[in-house]
Amino acid sequence: MQRSTMAFMERHGGGGSLVWTHVLVVVLVVLVAARPCAGRGNRDIIHDDTETPKQPGCENSFVLAKVRTWMDGVEATELVGVSARFGETIKHQALEINALMLAVPSPANSCDASVLPLTGRAALVRRGECTFTKKARMVQAAGAKALIVINDKEDLYKMVCEENGTFLDINIPSVMLPQSAGDTLEAGLLRDETVKILMYSPKRPVVDISEIFLWLMAVGTVLGASFWSAWTAKEAAQEHYRNIKEGGDPYHYDTEHDTNKDVVDINVVSACLFMVLASVFLLVLYYFMSQWFLILLVILFCIGGFEGLQTCMVSLLSRWFPQAAGTYFSVPFLGSVSFLSLTVAPFALLFSVLWGIYRNLSFAWIGQDVLGISLILSVLQIVRIPNIKVSAVLLSAAFVYDIFWVFISPLIFAESVMIVVARGDKSNGEGIPMLLKVPRLYDPWGGYSIIGFGDILLPGLLVSFCLRYFPVYCVVVFHFCYGVEELSICFSFNL
Repeated sequence: MQRSTMAFMERHGGGGSLVWTHVLVVVLVVLVAARPCAGRGNRDIIHDDTETPKQPGCENSFVLAKVRTWMDGVEATELVGVSARFGETIKHQALEINALMLAVPSPANSCDASVLPLTGRAALVRRGECTFTKKARMVQAAGAKALIVINDKEDLYKMVCEENGTFLDINIPSVMLPQSAGDTLEAGLLRDETVKILMYSPKRPVVDISEIFLWLMAVGTVLGASFWSAWTAKEAAQEHYRNIKEGGDPYHYDTEHDTNKDVVDINVVSACLFMVLASVFLLVLYYFMSQWFLILLVILFCIGGFEGLQTCMVSLLSRWFPQAAGTYFSVPFLGSVSFLSLTVAPFALLFSVLWGIYRNLSFAWIGQDVLGISLILSVLQIVRIPNIKVSAVLLSAAFVYDIFWVFISPLIFAESVMIVVARGDKSNGEGIPMLLKVPRLYDPWGGYSIIGFGDILLPGLLVSFCLRYFPVYCVVVFHFCYGVEELSICFSFNL
């Protein structure tokens, strides 16, 4: 039974797997509940709010705008704001020839006609004391070519128009900046520096290479987990038939080295309850998400990632170090654990802890993807569907789950619950870690292309079932009916 023992060890990293089985099942519920929709990891740059009033001359969509800045001829930090509902739309290209000198009108609030000429300049004003459209009209009358409004907080506020009015006379572009960004420009003017600005809103590429790479990662993860599961089943079947050929009992069931004793099978009832629990947890994230709750999710992800990374490493290394993989030690609370698992565990633990500490670095997405893929591979070895019926129920429930929490929930909660959770709106902008992400390399707005774990796990359960079931089916049919030659053809075709 050496090969069967090896298969069991490869899949679960030695003894103590029952403890981690329950941990990974709990993590699976979190992964599906917190999974965002696949797509871009930051908000779209164009937003057309149907709730804000539209009037003649006040029909623009709200567009994120970049503001390039120069202080005394030296290019400074690029700022990001949002355009107004009124006035000229923001250009897509950034031509330095279109850069404008920045000036503060007098009065500074721009609620009255400016006594200072603003001809050919961009006006910098603060929000408040009068409407946005009045500020735009006052600086335009003084000759300004653009308007920048400094908000009184860090959020970006939508500059809208008053109701029952006409605003066709406003023909300069207007952009609102966060308070800190506006203070930077104002400080430069107070130092008597020559400040120039250039407003533009570059288009995003239709397809970024990161999306192709992300797709390859997701498909590769599903195929890797499926072939791993099928190969384990194949080895178990070969060991069983080898035992029969050597004169063993064909009905003998070896519980000691059973490769399926830690597997969790999903039935129809649990598939439905699975989505109910996922919905409940999603609501918990929506109402109680905060910085401390996010840290709790990070810790949970690190625990699951540690076990997943350890399992994958042990499975790979056991082929080259069979003696270390076959040597076991008794560990309190975990039971019998292989020497190879004990050797690999510190590295997996260190990797998970370092990612948790430095997860906000620019290259931390690599560690997150490594932990995520390892976790998905491990979960797909433990959680299985027994038949197509359960798969149909599970995927149908997931389809309804996605449709409801993305598109129907705004009718109840005034916003999309899943999108709010995925964006991290209530956790200072830091998103949940239960996703694979790749930086958008050719997107001028940056950000990440993302895909939630649930979008990989749920289809992966079906693919894993199909690839695992048909080879075993071929083993039984061809072995008893058509002989060894056809059996080998079946294996080569399916695996």
